[in-house]
Amino acid sequence: MKSLFYACALLVLLATNPVAHAEDLAAILKQYPPAPVEMTLKKITPHTYYVQGAAGTAIENEGFISNAGVVITDQGVVVIDALGTPSLAAMLLERIRRVTDKPVIKVLMTHYHADHIYGLQVFKELGAEVIAPKGALDYLNNPNAEARLEERRFSLDPWVNDMTHLVAPDVYITKKTVLNIGGMRFTLTPVGAAHSDGDMTIFVEPDRVLFSGDIIFEGRVPYLGDADTRRWLETLKQMETGGLTALVPGHGPAAKDPLKAIRATRRYLERIREVMGKAVEEMIPFDEAYANADWSEFEKLPAFEAAHRRNAYQVYLSMEEELFGK
Repeated sequence: MKSLFYACALLVLLATNPVAHAEDLAAILKQYPPAPVEMTLKKITPHTYYVQGAAGTAIENEGFISNAGVVITDQGVVVIDALGTPSLAAMLLERIRRVTDKPVIKVLMTHYHADHIYGLQVFKELGAEVIAPKGALDYLNNPNAEARLEERRFSLDPWVNDMTHLVAPDVYITKKTVLNIGGMRFTLTPVGAAHSDGDMTIFVEPDRVLFSGDIIFEGRVPYLGDADTRRWLETLKQMETGGLTALVPGHGPAAKDPLKAIRATRRYLERIREVMGKAVEEMIPFDEAYANADWSEFEKLPAFEAAHRRNAYQVYLSMEEELFGK
């Protein structure tokens, strides 16, 4: 029955999309179980598209909670971030095939976190070069990377399974780098360990679209994880936004007002550090500080219930380290 489903899906795809490549799509359809989610490839500018994950925790919506970008150049397709499961990456490939038959030649990673990287193997199998900030190496060398993958094999089964594996970058970026690909210019700017072990923004010209990764969250509460929020704030203050057509964050819709999006993320980080920093200085227990704080500014945002208390506790602990040392 499953093989019949794949065959029918492929026939429909080829019938409706004459630019589709039968050979790679057929292989992908055989390897990865389809995820029952909605995914729309949204056009931002003449060359640049993105897909938007739903707001929620990492295991909701079959793992489709992050964004990915697609830039079509004269030479081939450049993908920006690879989504949270191989099945989602396969779906993204199918969406790409609806608009172009050019090969996917590079995947540029804003950072290495599970919800952005598990789809990498799909594009790697097709011969794409993976480029990421150097912090990706720290992620891959941490035992937590394999532990997280093992957990996702359980919580996101069958879309993450025993065939899912971590993919290391082919190229590590350590300084501002410009790539000229098929008439398009990509400026890769590492911003250090802010949200992750290493974050990187990607500016696409001539379309003037900035992919910020997870240092910007549009319209939802950020997930802080083990982020260095002090460095994160410094990064946001330094970001140049003049003249941008759009900003595509790691989560949430593309921001047509990039400065507003940056300010919203910055405001959240400033407020949570203000409250938790004061609590640490005055030696107020976390539960008491959290309960007495006014969070009404953010409580109606998506992911507030799922992420905010955990974020506050992480910041409380990290500010103890900042103030008193490890």
